[in-house]
Amino acid sequence: MDLSIFKKLGFSDKSVKIYLTLIGLGPTSVRILAKKTRLNRGTVYDGLKWLKETGLVNYYEKESKQFFVAEDPEKLHTLVQKQTDELQEVNKKMKDIVQELKSVHDEGGQRPVARYYEKGEIKKILEQVLEVCEKSPEKCYRVYSDAAIREYLYDGFESFSDARIAKGIVVKAIAIGGGGELRGLDERKWLQIKKDSPTYIIIYPGNTAYISLNNQGDLIGVVIENDGVHQTQKGIFDALWDKIN
Repeated sequence: MDLSIFKKLGFSDKSVKIYLTLIGLGPTSVRILAKKTRLNRGTVYDGLKWLKETGLVNYYEKESKQFFVAEDPEKLHTLVQKQTDELQEVNKKMKDIVQELKSVHDEGGQRPVARYYEKGEIKKILEQVLEVCEKSPEKCYRVYSDAAIREYLYDGFESFSDARIAKGIVVKAIAIGGGGELRGLDERKWLQIKKDSPTYIIIYPGNTAYISLNNQGDLIGVVIENDGVHQTQKGIFDALWDKIN
C-alpha cells in the first residue's frame, strides 16, 4: 500500500499508523492501541482526536471504558471531497489576496535588496550577469576592473568571456591598476587611483555587484538589486568613461 497518499490528505506518520492499526483491530481501547502501535498514550489520544475530527474514527463507551473504531474506509473519499471543496473556496478568495499582496510586493520592490555571496559563490554572480544581460535590450554591462581582484575573479568559471561573447554581450571596463586584455565585444580604459581596499564592481541591468577579498584572502560579494542604485552607478560610470582618454 502506498502510504504517501495519506500524507497528502493531512495524515502524520503516527496518525497513519494509528488509523491502519485500528482498522485491523476493530473496536479497541487506547491502552491496547498504544501497545500495538508502540506509541505512548498521549500520542495515541492526539492521533485519535484528529481522526475523529476528520470523520474517519468514532468511539463508544462500554462499562465506563472508551472503545475507538474506524469508520468505513469509504469515508476517505468523503475526506478527499471535503478538502477539494475547501481548496476551491480558498482558490476563489486567494485571487483577491494575491492582487493585494502583488501591490505591496511591487511597492517593496523599489527598496534595495542586498544578496550576499560567500567563498566559492562568486560564479553565481557571474552567471546572473550573463543571464540578466542576455535578456536586456542593451545587452551590455559595465565594470570597474581592479587588478588585485581580476586574477581571481574567474576561478571556477574560466569560460566566462567565451560565454559572454557567444551571447553577444558587450562590456565596458574601466581598469584600475593597469593590466587586463581585450577578448571581443569589449572596450577598456585605464584609471590610476590610490585605494586601500580593492573592489571589483559590476554594473548590470537593475543590479550592482561588489566583489572584494576578505581577511582570509577569499573572494566575497554583495549584489544590490535596485534599478535606482543601478541607474546612479551607470550614470557615474558613463560620465567618468567620457572623461578618460
